[in-house]
Amino acid sequence: MVGVNIHLKRICNKVHETALEKGWWQDYRPTSECLMLIVTEVAEACESDRKGDEEGLKRELADIIIRTADLCEWLGIDIEYYVKRKMKINKERPYKHGKRY
Repeated sequence: MVGVNIHLKRICNKVHETALEKGWWQDYRPTSECLMLIVTEVAEACESDRKGDEEGLKRELADIIIRTADLCEWLGIDIEYYVKRKMKINKERPYKHGKRY
């Protein structure tokens, strides 16, 4: 894997622990609902950026990571493994592969 020391497993565990303590998982939540909550955070980040609210943007980016980490922990996804795996794939791709942007 990529030689990067990432501790996403610990972050996911702590985030999910807090979400459980605060009652966010008392009832069943469909994965699609959780994904849309992440989309909502992305929209809020876009709005903060549009307004030039740098602090708001930073908070919303954190919320995106928190909601994603919580979902990964709930689903039992080892996101640290998949992030490292994807980083390796991206590192091996040619410069501006796909040339879409």
